[in-house]
Amino acid sequence: MQENLVIAIGGSTASGKSTLALDLAQALNGVIINADSMQVYRDTPILSANPTTEDRAKAPHVLYEIYDADKHGNVSEWLILAKEEIEKAWQQKKMPILVGGTGMYLHSLINGMSPIPETSQATKEKVSKLLEEIGTQALHKKLAEVDPSSAKKLSPNDSTRVRRAYEVWLDTKKPISKWHEEENIKILPEAKFFTIKIVPSAEEVDEKCYERFEKMITLGALEEVKKLKAKKLNKNLPAMKAIGIPELSSFLEGEISLEEAINLGKLRTRQYAKRQRTWFANKLDANLTIDNYYKNDKFIIMNIKKLLHKSS
Repeated sequence: MQENLVIAIGGSTASGKSTLALDLAQALNGVIINADSMQVYRDTPILSANPTTEDRAKAPHVLYEIYDADKHGNVSEWLILAKEEIEKAWQQKKMPILVGGTGMYLHSLINGMSPIPETSQATKEKVSKLLEEIGTQALHKKLAEVDPSSAKKLSPNDSTRVRRAYEVWLDTKKPISKWHEEENIKILPEAKFFTIKIVPSAEEVDEKCYERFEKMITLGALEEVKKLKAKKLNKNLPAMKAIGIPELSSFLEGEISLEEAINLGKLRTRQYAKRQRTWFANKLDANLTIDNYYKNDKFIIMNIKKLLHKSS
């Protein structure tokens, strides 16, 4: 196989991408590198569907559960960490296998990203406090005053992106929309990517999403949320927005029944998977597309190995 090869696997929630990554890691002496923005947090292993102890014993897994829930994870930091893990895998003669449902992580690593500088901790704390005081819609209005172009593109309810855009303007006095006009920078230009995307039918994804959330409840997701709530963290933190946390929190606060919370969790999982499925289907160029849920298919593994040898 060619030097500096990286396998990248993208797909929606409940598409079987983690199973594919594990099968490939075992077949190719690989290291599995997390490319999911929720699986970087250690406080919600059940709700974020982090790898089990059994799976971790079968192949090395890195960049999982590396942050506490009070951390603002972001794509810039992830890129640096992913670069380090890929280079380490190459040095150890192992195959780096990226896998995750966060399309922006994979896209930025493969295609590069705008050279937007990381904002200071002081600015992050200032905007986080402002967001808590006035709410996302009011912050969106403030953003519109200094960066109307970005504000027009962003939903007034998208707290993560609105906060990020306002942080960039405060720190650099340059609108994030202008930063996006700069030429993309690749953090790992020598890498040769073999990209796989899993895009099952909407019906198949829906069914798997419902099964997935029910299994999480059985495994102890409610207790996980109880422990997280006890930390009294800011609800606008990325980790606090993981699917299941707002819904189960509402049940614990007596606002809705457990049945309602579970149904809302299932619905939100389905809606999120639908958005992911659409993004991967339309935005990620792939060497191989798998159009059904992946489950330990030895013929697919054999085909991927053949394709990798042909590309070398």
